[in-house]
Order: sequence, then structure tokens, then C-alpha cells
Amino acid sequence: MPYRTPDSDIVSIIDAPPTPLTLLAPGGHFLALVRYEAYPPVAELARPHLSLAGYRIDPVTGSRQRTRRLTGLSVVALPDGAEQQLALPERASVSVPSFAPDGRRFVFTVDESDGIGVWVGDAATGAATQVPGLRVRDVLGGDPTSPGAAVHWSRDGASLLALGAPGAPGAVAGPRGPAIEPREEESSGKRSQMATYQDLLRNSSDEDAFEELATTIPLRVDPASGAVKELGPPGLYQHLHESPDGAHLLVHRLQRPFSFRVPAAYFARRVELWSADGGLEQVIADLPVSDEVPRQGVPTGPRGAGWLESEPASLLWSEALDGGDPLAEAAHRDQVMKLTAPFGSATAAAALLVEHRYLGWLDLAEPGRILVTEHDRDRRWLTSRLHEVAGSGAEAPDGQGRVIFDRSADDAYADPGSPVMRLHPDGTRTLLQDGQAIYLRGDGAGPDGDRPFLDRLDLVSGETARLYRSPADAYEVVLGFTGGGREQLLIWRESPAQPPNLHLTGLDGAGTRPVTSWPDPHPQLTGLDKRLLTHDREDGVQLTGMLYLPPGYDPGRDGRLPLVLWAYPLDYGDAATAGQVRGSTQRFTRLQASEPAWFVLRGYAVLASATMPVIGDPETMNDTYVAQISAAAAAHIRALADEGIADPSRVAVGGHSYGAFMTANLLAHTDLFAAGIARSGAYNRTLTPFGFQTERRSFWEVPKVYDQMSPFRYADQITAPILLIHGERDANSGTFPIQSERLFQAIQGNGGTARLVTLPHESHGYAARESVLHMLAEQFGWLDRWLAARDGPSAP
Repeated sequence: MPYRTPDSDIVSIIDAPPTPLTLLAPGGHFLALVRYEAYPPVAELARPHLSLAGYRIDPVTGSRQRTRRLTGLSVVALPDGAEQQLALPERASVSVPSFAPDGRRFVFTVDESDGIGVWVGDAATGAATQVPGLRVRDVLGGDPTSPGAAVHWSRDGASLLALGAPGAPGAVAGPRGPAIEPREEESSGKRSQMATYQDLLRNSSDEDAFEELATTIPLRVDPASGAVKELGPPGLYQHLHESPDGAHLLVHRLQRPFSFRVPAAYFARRVELWSADGGLEQVIADLPVSDEVPRQGVPTGPRGAGWLESEPASLLWSEALDGGDPLAEAAHRDQVMKLTAPFGSATAAAALLVEHRYLGWLDLAEPGRILVTEHDRDRRWLTSRLHEVAGSGAEAPDGQGRVIFDRSADDAYADPGSPVMRLHPDGTRTLLQDGQAIYLRGDGAGPDGDRPFLDRLDLVSGETARLYRSPADAYEVVLGFTGGGREQLLIWRESPAQPPNLHLTGLDGAGTRPVTSWPDPHPQLTGLDKRLLTHDREDGVQLTGMLYLPPGYDPGRDGRLPLVLWAYPLDYGDAATAGQVRGSTQRFTRLQASEPAWFVLRGYAVLASATMPVIGDPETMNDTYVAQISAAAAAHIRALADEGIADPSRVAVGGHSYGAFMTANLLAHTDLFAAGIARSGAYNRTLTPFGFQTERRSFWEVPKVYDQMSPFRYADQITAPILLIHGERDANSGTFPIQSERLFQAIQGNGGTARLVTLPHESHGYAARESVLHMLAEQFGWLDRWLAARDGPSAP
């Protein structure tokens, strides 16, 4: 069957240019805007690619598969707001730029027919030139939508560090067919209870292809002349990070043996220290394949190695003291190790003992001081402490540093915000600090919805000063300071009637003026009614949702509407945090293809982000999963029916991924719904036997729970019509396309009503223009068929 297309009003919204990506340069004098194609043609996704080691690789360009094309770059000078578009090749596909330390020059890549080229731009002039002869690869070097993926600046800004493509331009493997050979696997004694990954290596030919396509040469490049110095031999390099003094390189690379069980991140790997010119100084880690990581645990050995930014050349990393197993008894789960130059024969020493699982550190300006965050899995608790890291040979502190933040991971109201960071040329980030003060940026969740803020925290006194807060009648987010000082802010501003745009403002909100003037992509929705709905579940837990109503709708005049309830269940440790309000009614409604608010255009009421909390002990909360989501769904419908808005006989439920799983369960265990839409879900939990979502137990530990939570098991009870949509090449862990295929067959075999739509070349989320238009047409048609919205509202 050919692709379907919805009505022209829907197509025009899908085709409206998306809001550009924004990157503020160091120093705050320039801004880079990255434009992109929101929904590329399906032909782009259909380009030949190889599924290897958890990646999808384009064998022609030697790159990761592009599912979104970044189409152009422009630069804006602040504060005057003059925008200059960079002159690039026609239909160029670029990367997000990486700024030099001077905050003016930047480097980015451009996909070409013979590989990935490198360009250097000047934000002051808007000029950009290609580095002659240089080709890079980004298979292992990071996502091209992040700065510094395959090429970035050195610390001093004098050169570029790049992961170069071996051979002459165009010397990349062409498309190849699948190997015709037996697939062999063997298990003996290993307890590999990890997620059910996709796109894995399958045979020796895959191993060879992956090594060929992912191999790069570490280079130091003169950005003006293109002169290249090879720093090391060809290899499977992931990252090159210069030390703060520029004298050393931290090198992450993969090596054989590979694995057929896990993706590349878990392959055998080495972490090394090199001199600035490429000489090997010291091996930090030489790790085997990590395919026996405990459920919800971490690999053993050094992990997360990085430079301590406050010292010239000191390295930190963490190591598990509990075997990486969250169920093992341990006084301290992790230790932080420190290694300081001169390297070669230097010995690492334990710098810090961490009681719970270590999540990482942030650097402070003073040498030896870091902000460490740990996670108490049992309490679902986050604690950040200010620590002095011991030097080599010193006794490691016991983890009792001064507490800066201490809160439930579920508590949105108590969230102090995240520290504002400085972006370095290699893509790493460190704390933005003025003396003893750091800056915090947060959502500002509260009973009336989110009001984002910017705070200054004094690390000595612990006092917090509020510098900026979003007004009540708009939604404003601070992106950073501009002009090199701390008096002027760049903010992202939107409101229900105003599309997102960038503004400059003072700390007191005075002197606000626009920097950009991006238009409303769908003015026909200006009159959309958007409300925050709050009510209680039968057990007293507060539920919330974002209610969308057609422009001009009045229940007393227009009667009841068919309702679309769209949700994604989340887990909480207690009822108080589960009932907190998250989100804002003051945001501009920009319709993205995956969202449910589209149904408003066809006369439905839509309750989006309807909370479906599953509350309880993290070890056992799923024992009551079905009962809790069923009670929440009933409460949402009852609340809207009581207000005279929803017709309870014409309610549809929908969701994506875990929301699709929820949808099928609600249709199997309740009679609340007239129809359902389930996209990219998993429905048979025996196919994810070593845990899923936040479930910590395996199938063999609690087979009854896995059985009760699997809607496939109750397919004979799914009597309401269900639309199943799935990407043909879903790469998400656990949501194999066969999940939708088998549920459809089970419903069909039991005489139920179902429709299965499989989207060619699509993964877990749908990217191509043809795919999302077809999805929308299917969704409209399905609900129009079973809820009869086209007949108009029912009588009051």
C-alpha cells in the first residue's frame, strides 16, 4: 500500500520550518544557529547502511546513519543581533559547531559524497572555509548533533584534534550484502543478564566490517593550511581529550575481542595517556568485554576517566568496590581514583570513597575540589557533596564531604536546578564559577506549573540568591550570560500565543529586547485552549494532565467531546512526589509529529501527559502496576466527564513505547476505552526477561509479575479496537518489531479488532516525512472510525 497523507492543514504544519538549534559561544559575544530538516524524505533513511555493534553505519561516507539532516549554519553577533548565514555547498548536511577558546572561531563538518569534510568559520565575519584534504569519521567519535563529535579545537585554539579517515578521500567501503555463513554463539558459565540489545554483530564478517568502518587515525591539524600530524596508528578511537595544560592526551579506544551479546560501548577497551605529540605515556585501563554487568549495575574497572580541570594534568576516574552489583553489600560502592603528572610510572591512589553509586563530578576552580553526586538506589535519593580529593599517596576521604544538595530523585519541587556549565572545545563541560559562587538553572516546578529560574549559590555560606525567574504569563529559560559579564542574559521566551524566540535581558528583567523573530508555524492554533488539569485517584494520589480543547469550545454550548488520553507511566517511591505538577500551561504549543495534541484539530479533547504513577517499594512496585494504571485512567476520565467535557463512551487511550505497553494493558484489563493507539511498544515481557524499564527482578524471580504485566497474555480480553504502529528497524532495547507483530496475530486469532502498521526504514521514533504523515493519517482515520468525532459533540 502507498503512504497515506492527512489533510493539507496537517501537512502544512509538518512542513513548517522548525525552530533552529541554539549554541552560545564561550564569552557570550556570538551565537550559532543550526537549522535542520525536521522530517527528511524516507529516501534518506533508505540509504544503504550496516547494523553493526549497536550502530547504524553509512558505508559510503563512513559515518553514523543520519536520521535528521542539519541543513545550515548562521551566526549572530551579540548584543546587536545581526545574523549572517554561512555560504555552504548546496544541500549541505552539517554538524553542530565546536567553538574555539576565543569564542569567535568554530569548526564543523559537512557530509560529502566521498566522506565527511571539515570546515572552519569565523563568527565575526560569517566566513567559512574548508580545511583542505581532511576527512574524518564519526562512527565512534560521538553524535554529530553534539559539539566536538569527530573534530574539535585544542586547548590553546592553535590546532584541531580530529579522528581522521584512513586513506585518500573516498576510500570507504562500498555497500555490501549480508555474509552468507552460519551464525554461531556459545554460552558456558557466563551470567549475561543485560538488556536485549539490537543491531549487534552477528558473525566474523560483521566484526571485520565494523573494524574497517570505525577505524580512524588520531590527527593534529593546522586549521589554516590543513597540515596534518598523525598522533598514533589507525585504531578504533572514541575520544581524544587534551589535558588543561595541553601537554597530554587522554585517549579512549576499543579493541578486539568484540562481542555478539552487547554493543560497542561494552567491547574490550583501553584508556591511555599520551604526550601531546602522540607518544604513549601510561595505560590507565585495559578492560575485557563487559557482558556480565549485573542488572542495573556498572562494569568493573576504571570508568568515566576525565581531566581534573582545576589542575594542569591530573586524571580522575571511578571504580566499583561492590563488583558493580547494586545488590551486593558494601560500605562504599565506588571509589574515585586520582593520577597526577608526571606520567609513565605514576601510581594512582584512591582520592575519595563514595557510599552509594557515583554519578560523576564537576570541577571547582580551586585545585583538588570537586562536586560529587551519588545515587542511593534503595531510597531513590540524590546527594551532591563538596569534596577535597586526596593527592597520590594520601589517605582517601570516607565520602563525608559537605552536603550541597540532598533530595529525593522524584521530588521536582525540591530540585535546586543544575549547575550552569562552561563548554570546552572538546565538548566537555565544567562549572561556571565566580569566586565561591556557582550558578543553578532549573525548571522551577511548583503547584501552578513550571517557572524556570536562575540562581547564584555561595558554596561557603550555602546561601542561594534568585537572579531570574520566568514571569507567570510566559515561559522563559536562561541560556547563558552574554557580553563577557554577569549582567545580561540570553533567554528563550515563549508563551501560549507567542512562538519561541531569543531575547536579551538584564538580571532585573529590564531592557528586554528580541534577538530573533521566528514566526508562528501554525497560526490556526492561536486560539487553542490549554489547561492544567488536577484531580485525585481513588487512593488520594493527585493526578495531573495537560488538557487541550478546540479553539472557542464551550461545554455548556457545544456539549461533550470525544477524548484522547495520552500517557507514559512513571515510577515513584511515594505518593507526595508522584502527585507533583510538572510542565507549564505557558509554553507555546508547537505540534511535533509524535504528540497527541493534533486531535484537537479534528474536534477531540486531548489529555496529554496524563500522569499514570506507579508507586511503591522500588523492588516490588510493579506487583500492582495494572491496578494502579487502571485506577489512574478511570480517575482521568471521571474528572473530565464530571466537568461536562468528555463523553465517557467515546474515549481513546494512546501512548508510545512504555506508553504503548500501558495502552495495551488498559485495553486488556478495563472497559474504559472505545479504541487505542499503541506505537513501538513491548507487549510480551518474557522477551525482556532480565528486567525492563525500572523493573529490577528477572522473569525467573517473579514469573507471575511478568505474566500479569504482559498484555500479550491477555490478548483474548482486548476487545476494543487497537491500532499498532511500529518502526520496521526499531533499534530500542526490548521493543523488537516482533512485539507488535505477535500481539496483532494474538488479537486476530482471538477474533479481536486490530490494525498493524509497519513503517519502512524507521526505528523507535519515526523520522521521515512520509512516515509521520502516514502515522498521522492512520491515527486520525482510526479514531474517526471508532469514536465518530466527525459527527460532532454529543448533547450536554
